[in-house]
Amino acid sequence: MNTTFDVIVVGGGHAGIEAAYAAARMGSKTLLLTLDENKVASMPCNPSVGGLGKGHMVFEVSAFGGLMPKLCSKTYLQARMLNTSKGPAVQGLRLQIDKYAYNKLAVEMLQQTPNLTIISAMTMAVLWNNEDGSRKITGVRTADGTVYHAPAVVITTGTFMRGLVHVGRTRYRAGRRGEDAVYGLSDTIAEAMQAPLGRLKTGTPPRLVRESLDFSQFEQQESQPLKFLYEFDELDVEEKMPCYIAYTNEATHKIISDNLHLSALYSGNIKGTGPRYCPSIEDKVGRYPDRPSHHIFIEPEGADSNEIYPAGLSTSLPLEVQLAYIRSIKGMENAEIAKCGYAIEYDFIQPTHLTHTLEAKAVRGLFLAGQINGTTGYEEAAGQGLIAGINASLLAAGKPPFVLSRQESYIGVMIDDLVTLGADEPYRMFTSRAERRLVLRQDNVFVRLMPYARALGLIDDTLWLRFLDEKAVIEASVRYAHAHGNQSELFKALHCIVFTAVEQAAARTILEQKLAQEGLPVGALSSRALLSVHAEVKYAGYLQKELIESDKAVRYQQLIIPARFDYAELPGLSFELQQKLRHYSPKNIAQAQLIPGMTPAAISILIFQLRMQPECAPCEF
Repeated sequence: MNTTFDVIVVGGGHAGIEAAYAAARMGSKTLLLTLDENKVASMPCNPSVGGLGKGHMVFEVSAFGGLMPKLCSKTYLQARMLNTSKGPAVQGLRLQIDKYAYNKLAVEMLQQTPNLTIISAMTMAVLWNNEDGSRKITGVRTADGTVYHAPAVVITTGTFMRGLVHVGRTRYRAGRRGEDAVYGLSDTIAEAMQAPLGRLKTGTPPRLVRESLDFSQFEQQESQPLKFLYEFDELDVEEKMPCYIAYTNEATHKIISDNLHLSALYSGNIKGTGPRYCPSIEDKVGRYPDRPSHHIFIEPEGADSNEIYPAGLSTSLPLEVQLAYIRSIKGMENAEIAKCGYAIEYDFIQPTHLTHTLEAKAVRGLFLAGQINGTTGYEEAAGQGLIAGINASLLAAGKPPFVLSRQESYIGVMIDDLVTLGADEPYRMFTSRAERRLVLRQDNVFVRLMPYARALGLIDDTLWLRFLDEKAVIEASVRYAHAHGNQSELFKALHCIVFTAVEQAAARTILEQKLAQEGLPVGALSSRALLSVHAEVKYAGYLQKELIESDKAVRYQQLIIPARFDYAELPGLSFELQQKLRHYSPKNIAQAQLIPGMTPAAISILIFQLRMQPECAPCEF
């Protein structure tokens, strides 16, 4: 058996498969080591992809020809565009996924990928040497003693490194439900990187038996007519299975509050920090005792599955308490639990020990991606896996590294946040984290990023030519709209455009006539392209203002923040941002800009208030 490769990827989750897929497509001889080849791309938590900020990253993965978007478009059950009452910059596409079809298709596509070998094995150690006075990765060793060699290794272990599952006061070793944890690997990574290990926590709700629920008592979510998903191709999107909304109540909360002492989270058994933005139901009840109810999203796990995912009920309470509070919810009075909910702790490495390529600073050729870097979510993992896989392939080929900046992508925002500030809680992407979110939209993602993908060899000739056609059409349409002024029929049509075919018709008709006159391919005016034209025209003034604010933030980067500055006195600054500013204590505006979740508006408020301070008055910027 050949044991020498260009790139080795450890872990078959969403980060691992994206890294392996990218490296193999770039021509690197790639090995994917995973505990079970048939469980790659599993969805142990919510079987959905996308949302606000997260969906933007999936579009960015698509611009590089990544795997996640391809899988989503073929295995979705429901598609919804979130935040449609607001502008396109902060809307987010979210798909409910058939997790079993997703996994099966991922296995098939990876097995058919040239240059990629998949082996089911547990990786126990990373190997390196100290030649020339610096550490360089040489490969990995698996549990059976086999050593695989490569100059580049990508570690994407998810929750498996010293994974510990909690259900009430019971705890046991597991990487996730029904799978072994990995012990020993994290110690060798920490030793190689000369970095300490940390512990984080996440969780999942119980799965409910479909037939035991009364769906007539739930609110059905409205489906939306969409013409595009994450891929470049346009398609007619249909709802294959509905999703619903239910609500907890005071009786639910009393059962939970009466049993908080039995929760692993409240008993002190869990040491890891949990996600701020996806707390367990007992955490929500404990934090907000006066709130009468919480949303529960009733979502299918698969078209042929008998299990329902109740998003919002993540828990580490004992099974009998889980059943009691679930049966207190309207429509769930006779609910049966197919699988109990649980919390899980796992090892991670502070991402400040990585460069912007996700390579370890202390070990040449060692890359980390996904939850090992302190993130949470399939989308965050896929974005990191893409960048790690690209750079592992480039390193193996002796080529310069590739970095996406925070000014041009959400993936760049995420990586810059991680490697600059680290993670003191599981990191989750939001549109508010991006300073230039008006520019970093879902609709213009291919124009922004596909040229990079082409240069890296990730886009074939056919798709590239189609992209060039669409780019030309968008640019011509924007020029035409501006040339005819804001009183023109086209301009007015573009200002009322939403996602329905009826409301797009007026703008599309005018543009298609103009494009045909100029000999441009009318077929390139997809719904996504039309939305891009709409955004560029309608928000032209705001886009210009955003560039000005961005320049302003750059000019004032060295503006000093006094050590005792009172953030509570800043009007318009959220309590969360006040907390973060006090926690990080930035010394100047440049450091404040890097705080996760810091918005351009907050930076502007901060600059304005600082310039009013006497000690800042003599400064010239």
